[in-house]
Amino acid sequence: MADMVTMDLVSPEKLLLSDAFEMVVVPGSEGDFAVMAGHTPITSSLRPGVISIYEGDTEKDRIFVNGGFVQVADDKITVLAEEAVHVADLERSNLEQRIKDASEDVEDAKDDETRRKAQESKDHLEQLLEALG
Repeated sequence: MADMVTMDLVSPEKLLLSDAFEMVVVPGSEGDFAVMAGHTPITSSLRPGVISIYEGDTEKDRIFVNGGFVQVADDKITVLAEEAVHVADLERSNLEQRIKDASEDVEDAKDDETRRKAQESKDHLEQLLEALG
């Protein structure tokens, strides 16, 4: 059996995942990085993107995270995510409709603050859609 690294994924609501894996690819602020057993200790902020979990060469799970931090130490990964959702739980048609609605909200905004919030919402939805591939 391959050496494993334990990962805890925590969102503001709850502990989403706590298990051991062969490799986890994390969307760090400076780029994606893979973590396996024996990885050098590191702490990084997360950029919006997908955490990919592998067993051997097979991608076992994909989780979209929107910001937060990751710490790697002693064969353990701790991810504190501002938001986390399993990519398998996302529906393309629903996201596409929500993006269309958000685009209309941006166009219809009466002031800069309303426009900024609508644009942030649209950007976030587009990141979720991109996670679907």
